Amino acid sequence: MKKENIIYIGIAVLVGLLVGYLIFGGNTETTSVDEHDHSAEMASGEMWTCSMHPQIMQPEPGSCPICGMDLIPADNGGEGLAVNQIKMTENAMVLAGVETIRVGSGADAEEHLKISGKVAVNQESDAVQSAYFDGRIESIHVNFEGEQVRKGQKLATIYAPALVSAQQELLTAAKLKESQPQLYKAVRNKLKLWKLSDTQIDQIESSGQVLENFPVYANVSGVISEIMVEEGDYIKTGSPLVKVANLNSVWAIFDAYENQLSLFKEGQTLDVSTNSYPNQTFTAKVSFVAPTLNKQTRTMEVRAELDNKKGMLKPGMFVQAEVEVNNKQDGEVVLTIPESAVLWTGKRSLVYVQPDPNSSTFEMREVELGNLMNGSYVVNSGLNSGDWVVAKGTFTVDAAAQLQGKKSMMNQNAQAMRTGREGHSEMGSTMKMEFSQEAETKFGDLLKVYLNLKDALVASDQEQTQTLAKKGAGIASELSGMQMDDMGKSHITQLASQFKEIGSKSDLKGQREVFVSLSQNMIQIGQQISGLDGKLYVQHCPMANNDRGANWLSLEEEIRNPYYGDAMLTCGSVVGTID
Repeated sequence: MKKENIIYIGIAVLVGLLVGYLIFGGNTETTSVDEHDHSAEMASGEMWTCSMHPQIMQPEPGSCPICGMDLIPADNGGEGLAVNQIKMTENAMVLAGVETIRVGSGADAEEHLKISGKVAVNQESDAVQSAYFDGRIESIHVNFEGEQVRKGQKLATIYAPALVSAQQELLTAAKLKESQPQLYKAVRNKLKLWKLSDTQIDQIESSGQVLENFPVYANVSGVISEIMVEEGDYIKTGSPLVKVANLNSVWAIFDAYENQLSLFKEGQTLDVSTNSYPNQTFTAKVSFVAPTLNKQTRTMEVRAELDNKKGMLKPGMFVQAEVEVNNKQDGEVVLTIPESAVLWTGKRSLVYVQPDPNSSTFEMREVELGNLMNGSYVVNSGLNSGDWVVAKGTFTVDAAAQLQGKKSMMNQNAQAMRTGREGHSEMGSTMKMEFSQEAETKFGDLLKVYLNLKDALVASDQEQTQTLAKKGAGIASELSGMQMDDMGKSHITQLASQFKEIGSKSDLKGQREVFVSLSQNMIQIGQQISGLDGKLYVQHCPMANNDRGANWLSLEEEIRNPYYGDAMLTCGSVVGTID
């Protein structure tokens, strides 16, 4: 009996061990799987962000350091972007009007450079008819400017008392020429110095009568370009009477920019055309390239000489010249990009490249440019044939990069990733701009208009916004003509364009879209202006600009959102100040 109990106990123990193994062995395997899955999750590199503050990126769940909301998994579609890359949504690209072109050879479009100029009188063949003695204009025999005259034609008649006395001396000396030939000869030479011919002198001597009025004859043939006296005027020796222009040869005068000067040299042949003769081309030869630069226009004069024996070209006509450009380097045609694709930051030239035409990712790239020809720049370095470049909407793409803390036109020192713990107070390092005192004062006037425009958007007043934008465009245009460095001028010019665009919009939605880039530009410039009246608050709405966020300037710390008005009046936060 005891033996049977022992057997039963042994069987029970074995069964218990087997069941325990099955249960705990399975749990051990499950735990192993769980640990494996967790490791895989950690290895996936999933990031967490805030739905209200998308710039916050953290490697683990938690709370937003700005608003305290729970973080949510971030969209991994943006992973792997470099610090100089930005990703935009398809909808944002459409709203911003972003267009790209494929960089290729510009041989067909860029073999010729076109410059404009005007026809002018050839001053080398221009003549001024002057008076050779004192007197009074008795009559003028040319009636109007533009009248044709021939050499030897009578131009005017002058009463000259000195000539009357000289004639009397001649008549007296003629009676004594046998006894005093030297005196007689001296008197004749005196009259010759006053441009009287031998025939006229002989006529006076033979007639024995003194002439009171003397004619003035043209020394050259041409066209009267200016009549400089009137009947009854008293004149002195050397006084100009008329200007005579010989239009058989005329000048075509062009203004060439600094980066075009290497294309011109004396003796070079140009093909010149004019609207008056659209189907005809004239050949001109460059006769002069100015040695100095016009400080106002930043151009140099290029002068070419044209044969005009047929009289087809008139001084004052607008003309256009075509210059052949050697666009090849080492046998290869260089690349060109549209002028609208380039962002200027002082000495740097930037473009945005689309690495994959099927993706909405853009990459900022610095390029070196050559001559500007027909609205396109020659690319010396920085781009390759086949690259896709943003041709329209470049500034909008750059503004989006600035808002996302990426490298941009104004921010060269962006970090590869923002953790979000620094909040919004960091507005990036700004490149230096220099403004004159006059320009800074004028910017203060522009800032007042901007702040009033912001208030109009807060009130959703479309008409007032439009009126203020037009006023701002006028002030910005005046400001662009004042003393400042190249970077400042570039941004002020963009301001004028942005104000003008808002003024052309008849709907609040369109006005607010442009206000995004306008505000970012105002912030960047405002940071460079010293002596602004009062403190300015840089405020931010994370939901504006299609949830990409947008900034604006305000005199009040209290939030009044210009992007949504009453719909979300207090949405936003203060992210910085400008003192």
